[in-house]
Amino acid sequence: MRLNYFTMLGAVLVLTLSSCGATLTNQPLTQAEQPTAAEPIAQNQNAIRSGTFVKAEHPTTGTAQIVTRDGKQVLELDQVFETSSQGPDLYVILYRTEAPPASIEEGDYVSLGRLQKFNGAQSYLIPDDVKLEDYKSVSIWCRQFNATFGYAALSS
Repeated sequence: MRLNYFTMLGAVLVLTLSSCGATLTNQPLTQAEQPTAAEPIAQNQNAIRSGTFVKAEHPTTGTAQIVTRDGKQVLELDQVFETSSQGPDLYVILYRTEAPPASIEEGDYVSLGRLQKFNGAQSYLIPDDVKLEDYKSVSIWCRQFNATFGYAALSS
């Protein structure tokens, strides 16, 4: 009898934990949110704006810069970029103010895609319809918990 209890308890625990992992990405990504692979820096690029990451809810370091690469606007995170690996649903976003709040609201940001990796150089294509003058910072944001991990205020 006691063995059946522990067997049933174990089965419930396994089912509960496996269903939690399945709900992490229940929202479909739009085309603008599809990540682009990091590419080598092209010869034909010009820096437009840049900033250094500061901690919000988790340590985040490194530099972000927006460049023009072959006629397209691209956000680049540098080789020393690093943020916490504790976020299950991290995105790179452009935000309307220089210092995003801990929790953000839809309409105040544009998503550039899922964070490709927790550290190192990476690039994100900025959609053509995004007006850079409307956005003052880049942020690492956890969509699931609506938490800003860190941000970089962008200046010319």
